[in-house]
Amino acid sequence: MINKFKNKKIAVIGLGIEGLSSVKFFKKQEAKVIALDQKPSFAKASKGRQEKIMLGRDYLKNLDQYDLVVRSPGVKLGLLEKYISRNKITSQTKLFFDLCPCPIIGVTGTKGKGTTVSLIYEMLKKQSSSAKASGDKGLDVYLGGNIGKPPLDFLDKLNPQSIVVLELSSFQLQDLTKSPHIAVVLMITSEHLDYHKDTHEYVNSKRNILRFQTKEDLVIINKDYPASNESHIHTEGKVYEISRIGKVKEGCFVKDGKIIVRVSRGPVKGFLPVDARSSLSSSDELRVAGNPSTFATPRFGTAEIIKTKDILLPGKHNLENVCAAVMAALLSGVSKENIVEVLKTFKGLEHRLELVSEINGVRFYDDSFSTIPETTTAAIEAFSDPEILILGGSSKNSDFKKLGEVISNSRNIKAIIGIGMEWKRIKSQIQNHKSQKIIEGLKNMKEIVQKAASISELGDVVLLSPACASFDMFKNYKDRGNQFKEEVGKLI
Repeated sequence: MINKFKNKKIAVIGLGIEGLSSVKFFKKQEAKVIALDQKPSFAKASKGRQEKIMLGRDYLKNLDQYDLVVRSPGVKLGLLEKYISRNKITSQTKLFFDLCPCPIIGVTGTKGKGTTVSLIYEMLKKQSSSAKASGDKGLDVYLGGNIGKPPLDFLDKLNPQSIVVLELSSFQLQDLTKSPHIAVVLMITSEHLDYHKDTHEYVNSKRNILRFQTKEDLVIINKDYPASNESHIHTEGKVYEISRIGKVKEGCFVKDGKIIVRVSRGPVKGFLPVDARSSLSSSDELRVAGNPSTFATPRFGTAEIIKTKDILLPGKHNLENVCAAVMAALLSGVSKENIVEVLKTFKGLEHRLELVSEINGVRFYDDSFSTIPETTTAAIEAFSDPEILILGGSSKNSDFKKLGEVISNSRNIKAIIGIGMEWKRIKSQIQNHKSQKIIEGLKNMKEIVQKAASISELGDVVLLSPACASFDMFKNYKDRGNQFKEEVGKLI
């Protein structure tokens, strides 16, 4: 790597977490690095770091003088192509795929990526702990992408026996020319239309996660969503399906309150040199057989992994993420016992249907990460108890028609607190809300939480699941969720 980048003139565009990570990486490689960003406020990010920086309106001036231009995820390819040829443009994700010496499990989707990669990572770590307890070496596992560390931060620690789990957004996948060994495609609907020119470009970017696979690679696809289900035609890899609403030909699905795995005869190439006896049953045990790098199923059949009531993670929609993680873990050689242990103890991620507190019999949930209608719909359907829904925010050009139908037909939404710029558009799609109290005009989170608490009763659920971005009233979705949790804490 040093020979490849030493003395090269490299521009890193975007001074967020990933951009600064890229600058650090190239400085270690003895490259001549300059950091560029449109926002003058990022001067503070580089203060004391002795980096050459160019900020402000002319930050893209003279891009053609650099040997390589590294864009951060939020920087549009089309913007840079006005100044420089595409073959000089790369990204941290693209570089990592080129330089990574070990297998990668990559996960993408409109929502659910963070939860799924976290589940897979925890399952692999649990397998490693079990191996070490038995006197074996264990697994060398890393988590990166949008969650965890930027992957170039741990590149120098990797070896061929390591395993990397990456959360991958459409921004990171857009110019990718390599695909992970195990690609997981969760629900794909439509999002980031403020970044992508249309839904086709967004979906097409997502499909790069499997587009460059070979016959030796594996892909796990959520068949419940058309854009995801139709992605299988773009890969040469072995396809496994997941579903929350029906059986699959081969893969993992939910049926009769159980997580079920269905697999066929014959070896499937995996990569973990471990004994992955899963104890599914005496007749259809999943295991690594013969060649330690081969994951094989001696008999065709189905097997129960866990009952859904025993999974700690709340929400029916999360069963899709569970199925994806179970399939990825099994294909990676994780035992059934270790998978089950994680599913019984994993609480979920912050701001994703997170139980904040139960006060006087009322449960308060922070689902601020739900910035599109589809995930808010899933959050609404996660509960049968009476709900007080906090809904609205800034625009992402979403279509609220289906969300409006769900709210109109809901029997348990007792009140809606409408906030933000998009509330009027959402309200226009709610055709029948005579049984639902509508509250409007609240100006901050303190007023919102106090009002929700004042109208709540024993057994109610107060759910912050906005279906929108947050930038009209808050810094970001984290700020929105943190303010909600802070105000809920004041009620105690």
